[in-house]
Amino acid sequence: MAHTPAQSVDGAEPPVFYLKEDHHPENGTSIGFWLYLMSDCLIFAVLFATYAVLGRSYAAGPSGADLFDLKLVAINTGFLLFSSITYGFAMLEMEKQKVKTTLVWLGITGLFGLAFLAVELYEFHHLIEEGAGPHRSAFLSSFFALVGTHGLHVTFGIIWLVTLMVQVAKHGLIAANKRRLMCLSMFWHFLDVIWIGVFSFVYLMGVL
Repeated sequence: MAHTPAQSVDGAEPPVFYLKEDHHPENGTSIGFWLYLMSDCLIFAVLFATYAVLGRSYAAGPSGADLFDLKLVAINTGFLLFSSITYGFAMLEMEKQKVKTTLVWLGITGLFGLAFLAVELYEFHHLIEEGAGPHRSAFLSSFFALVGTHGLHVTFGIIWLVTLMVQVAKHGLIAANKRRLMCLSMFWHFLDVIWIGVFSFVYLMGVL
């Protein structure tokens, strides 16, 4: 603890060397997290641009029309979109200060996220088994880089989600946990937006 200096001899107030109020600025976390998301946007912008340049360089190998299973990808897209909806329900329950139902909806969100990752890993495994790994052509290298980076983000999001569930179960819906859940909400919805771009630009246009 900071020690308050003794009062001066003439009775005047001693100088204040330490501020006792919270140094965390209002909305500071949100602003910082928005800056992080903007930096992530740049990463994905580079990956999308790389795919746009290399996406037709097949090196006499298979194209997207030969490899992509749109039905499977559509199901996987549904998993991620539903996870965004269930996270929204969790946030509504959070505003009502309902810890148990907030945890339930967060858990459902995590299950949808795991289902998404399982399908994506199956797709990657299937492509590699078919001889269409990232080393096969520039098209596949850029594909694995873009989709794989998004998958890593979802993986980190699930780890973050589980960590917050533990924190909420232990400490309840305190202000700090609400702030963290709000940041994860922005991150999760951001991943949904990126995936819609991947689904449209990579998969749908890839089969044309």
